[in-house]
Amino acid sequence: MRKILSLALLISLGMGNIGTVIAAEKTPVLNAGAEEVKVDGTKPETKKKKETKIKPTKNKYDYINMSWWGQFNDDNLNAYIIKAMDKNQDLKMATLTIDEYYQNVIAQRAGELPTVSAGFLPGYGKFIGPSAGGFGLPIIANYELDIWGKNHNKTTSVRKLYEASILDEQAAYIAIASAVGSTYINIVKLDAMVDLQEDIVKLRKEIFEIMSVSNAEGLVSTSDLVKANKSYISGVADLTDLKKERTKLLHQLAVLTGDSPNNIEEYARTDYRELAFTGNIPEYVSSEVIMKRPDYLKAEKMLEKAGIDVRIARKEMLPQLSLGGGVIFNSKYFESLFTTSNMIWGLGGSVIQPFFMGGKLKANLKAKKIAYERSVKNYEKVNLTSMQEVNDSLVSVNMDREKLSKQKKIQELEQKDFQLSKDKFAQGVIAKLDLNQMEENLLTVNKLVYSSEFDCMIDYISFYKAIAAQSI
Repeated sequence: MRKILSLALLISLGMGNIGTVIAAEKTPVLNAGAEEVKVDGTKPETKKKKETKIKPTKNKYDYINMSWWGQFNDDNLNAYIIKAMDKNQDLKMATLTIDEYYQNVIAQRAGELPTVSAGFLPGYGKFIGPSAGGFGLPIIANYELDIWGKNHNKTTSVRKLYEASILDEQAAYIAIASAVGSTYINIVKLDAMVDLQEDIVKLRKEIFEIMSVSNAEGLVSTSDLVKANKSYISGVADLTDLKKERTKLLHQLAVLTGDSPNNIEEYARTDYRELAFTGNIPEYVSSEVIMKRPDYLKAEKMLEKAGIDVRIARKEMLPQLSLGGGVIFNSKYFESLFTTSNMIWGLGGSVIQPFFMGGKLKANLKAKKIAYERSVKNYEKVNLTSMQEVNDSLVSVNMDREKLSKQKKIQELEQKDFQLSKDKFAQGVIAKLDLNQMEENLLTVNKLVYSSEFDCMIDYISFYKAIAAQSI
């Protein structure tokens, strides 16, 4: 039985390090002149920049800068954003993704440590001599000497994915906060549009009724009456579309906040006449703002990972050194299993140098270099896209502000015109029909002004998202 278990120990050591078993007291000497090469083929600098590791923030509200949302002075809006931060399913998945990648880091880091395994081997057999039964307790250890730093590089590469997942979470929080804010603003905007459209429908109905009486008396043609009727019906249809769009946005807000769309009747919002943004949007921003965006930082992390993967692919071509050892306690009788007289132990090591693998290692290295070049292009693309988004948001803010300013002047003139019409109607100069038509014109202009005001607020949220919720 002892011979059987001794043979098992030697086989197990050999299986763990398929290579030459050497004496424990002799250490193999490898080429000390091997040096690491950077992705571009140059030698690394003596002083390396200290790596900045990204950790998930404990307070997720730091991602979205709640003080910025306070500039709307709307408690309902703040409540919906906070609710979304706690209950939105996409944000929960983003957080779980971070946890998953963190466990991957732990699993990969285990590759830098020795492995130890143990077992229990009861058996019965015949080797030389009479057959016999017994018990065995093997304990086997194995350790790959990471003299090239390959395993450590693999851990660093996986850690880059973990840090990128944290940046994805940050981007998700900013995106969800922006989506909640934009959806809420659009709902309030539709509240204004619905109220004003209802007033327009009432006026058109009144106009149609007046023209019906006039048509019966022969004062208005049938053609004009048909046009008034068409205008009234069209106004009702537009009102239905506005209500439909508002309901759909309420459903969207419910999903963003992790709620059932069946509860939209309970969703409160501020009166559209009171909602206003009191913050200040600058005319330009520093380029440093772009460098703090999570997508920019993620592209940077993935570029670093691609460079590390190239180094790993190079080191796969170098010899692999491993140490192994094992101890087996074996005996015919269980009670004497742990005695030193029944112990067999051994130490071994291996040096493995790949000679022919069908071009696999070279192909892998070329693939990693290609992936690195692709990461460089993606990094440059994200840089350009970031600048575009910030510039687009600033242009929208400035242009829509200018547009709103012009529309407010038109509103003032329309208001004066309507007031003059009211005075003329009081004096009996114009008919009620003419006054109603002037009031409808004023309501139409008011719709344009309110629409532009809320469009400006949407622009402010787009700017907030473009600068990644940073305080400017």
